[in-house]
Amino acid sequence: MTGLYGDATERTYDIAGFGASAGLGTRPAVVVVDLTQGFTEDVYPTGSDLTEVVAATNELVAAARRAGAPVVFTAIAYTPAEADGDAVAWLRKAPGLRALREGSAAVALDPRLARTAADQLVVKKGASAFFGTALASYLTGLGCDTVVVCGATTSGCVRATAVDAVQSGFAVLVPRDCAGDRAQGPHDAALFDIDAKYGDVVDLAEAIKYLEGGNA
Repeated sequence: MTGLYGDATERTYDIAGFGASAGLGTRPAVVVVDLTQGFTEDVYPTGSDLTEVVAATNELVAAARRAGAPVVFTAIAYTPAEADGDAVAWLRKAPGLRALREGSAAVALDPRLARTAADQLVVKKGASAFFGTALASYLTGLGCDTVVVCGATTSGCVRATAVDAVQSGFAVLVPRDCAGDRAQGPHDAALFDIDAKYGDVVDLAEAIKYLEGGNA
């Protein structure tokens, strides 16, 4: 554990045997989760101002490119049939996400992101970037053993992606500066949960050092 969440809480988790190192590998990939305009701009009901997260993510992506590590971007987008119907159970629980329709500005990647044509884009329907997509097989095909997860929201799609990444056999690293949420409480709780059970939560500088061949 990192010492950021309170001595009593961290002691409880330490006694229970949580918070060990994720044991990072040598072939990382960066997965940028849902930094679309519907999440990074506060003009959208689903969004908040994630300007600092976008800037930090660009630093992370630049480090990945220097290291030759693949970068994958994800976006949630629904067809009219999915958005207007009842087939997607998640939309019954979170009806605000019905606004994330294919072709709309809300599902477009934030234009400030440094994406290139060589970066894979995964369009998803659920919280996890792995659920119902070919992401795991794509990363396996590239020989990746570690996933650096960033994006939005920390308590939703970032956490779900981190959980599925480790369950898919990848070590997980989450740079806290590169994750954002619409409220501080859920953000902090999700980072604690990821750090305790699913991956290592580190500062951006540590993640960059790892990507460039150092130890996080």
